[in-house]
Order: sequence, then structure tokens, then C-alpha cells
Amino acid sequence: MKNLIFGFVIAAITFTACNGSANHTNSAASTSLTKDTPTAMQQQPVYHASQTFPAKEIIADYLQLKNALAKDNGKDASTAANAIVAALAKVDMKTLSGAQMKTFMDISDDLKEMAEHIGANSADIRHQREHFVMLSKDISDLIKAFGTGGQTLYKDFCPMANNGKGAIWISELKEIKNPYLGKAMPTCGTVKETIQ
Repeated sequence: MKNLIFGFVIAAITFTACNGSANHTNSAASTSLTKDTPTAMQQQPVYHASQTFPAKEIIADYLQLKNALAKDNGKDASTAANAIVAALAKVDMKTLSGAQMKTFMDISDDLKEMAEHIGANSADIRHQREHFVMLSKDISDLIKAFGTGGQTLYKDFCPMANNGKGAIWISELKEIKNPYLGKAMPTCGTVKETIQ
């Protein structure tokens, strides 16, 4: 009987020691995962919960494009348009709500296509401006869905743009600097709306 009790005690001690060792191993693995996780997360572009969409970045790129066209600078307009394409590629659809996803899908292909045309035609500012008409409409829709990125913007209108049909653009300035007519008629247009 003593041998049987002694055997149970030894088995219990062995079981406890093995179980403790397993917990130590799991704890070490858990610590290792915790240390590796931030590094893995840093490699993937992820938007913070408060910023699920790179609206501020896209708007900043658009404003650079608009300012380049206002200065008749096709090369800088091309660079800014390519930056819009790159920003659109970073959008993580999983972070969008159902309504945001629908809006983004409705405008993203067209927005990307217009930006690509502008980006590919640095030597043809007239062609860039033709595509800027639709790009500006898409940016206006994007701002309605995703906000201004925390800044006050202005929706401006030029009655002479788009072959006399008129066209809008978005600006960070209340002062008119026309991207459709550039230096030829820099102040042609009016502020139609303040967007906050």
C-alpha cells in the first residue's frame, strides 16, 4: 500500500512538473509572438480606426494637381496624379462601412482612370485638363462620402471650362486660381460652396 501511495505522489509531482514546463513553453511562445506582432503589423499599411480611408492623402494629392494645372505645369500635375493612383491602391476595403464601400466602388475606377490619364500625359496639359473635369467631380463625391480630411475646402466653378459647359474644382483657397485656364485667365471663376 505504501508503494501505491508513493507511486501516486511521484506521478502527481511528475505531472505537475511537466504541466508547469508546458505552461512555461506556451508563455515563451506567447512572448515571442507578442514581440513579433508589432514588426509584422508595421510592414502592412493599415489605417487607424479613426481614419479608415486615406481621404486626407488623396485630397492633398488632388490639391497639388490642381495647383500645378493652375500654374500650367504639366509635369507636376502628372506627378500629383500618379500619387492619387498610389493612394487609391492603399485603400483597405475591409475597413469601409457598407455605404462607404459602395461609394468608393462607384467612383474609384473612374477616379483612377482619370488620374492615370493625367499622369501619363505630362506633355499635353490640354488633355490633362480634359480629364481633370471628371476627376474633380469624383473628388467632390469622395469628399461627400469620406470628409475633407479635417480642412476647409471650397468648390469653385469656371463657366468657360469644358468647352463652355463649365466645370467645378475643389480648392483649399478662397481665392480663385483657375486650373482649367491657368495663367491665361487665372481668376476666372467663382466660389460655389464652402465645404467643412
